[in-house]
Amino acid sequence: MSGPGIFDDFFRTAKKSAFHVETKDSYSVSSEDDALRRFAAGEPPPTERPAAFHAWNGLIQETTGRGVSVARVRVVSVPHTTYVRWLMSVTDRTIANGEQVRWLPRNLAADSGHVPMDDYWVFDREMVVFNTTDPAGGTTGVAVTTDPEIVALCAGSWDRLWGLGIDHSEYIESEFAAR
Repeated sequence: MSGPGIFDDFFRTAKKSAFHVETKDSYSVSSEDDALRRFAAGEPPPTERPAAFHAWNGLIQETTGRGVSVARVRVVSVPHTTYVRWLMSVTDRTIANGEQVRWLPRNLAADSGHVPMDDYWVFDREMVVFNTTDPAGGTTGVAVTTDPEIVALCAGSWDRLWGLGIDHSEYIESEFAAR
């Protein structure tokens, strides 16, 4: 399963929760290229956001507006990549849409147990949607499972990582963010 809007149905049918584990230090998302380039060059962000940005924000607002909890934990290497530093600079926009975001330095996550290699979403603790990417970090699609053992494993990993994560507002003021 791939293409624009591949997550729309998952969010629109979620009843209680949509939890995301992010484990990569950079992604190759064409709609982010200009903003990321400007950030890396120390330039102001673009005045117009891409359509994909507005579509995603609308989807999250719609989902959280129905009372569904949307949250993500970003497991990141320290020192941060340019991509992660850029993400830290734009995460307030995501939070404004109702999403909760925590950050977790990779070494702290690894000290507590297994860190997943792949990004995934857990919807209502009933389904896992794995993000599939190419070697450059570009999205190639998703893989979906409702296998109870895989769902339990991924939900348990989410719970552990979320519990260790540092809320965005605290993280950006922490010693980790300065590195």
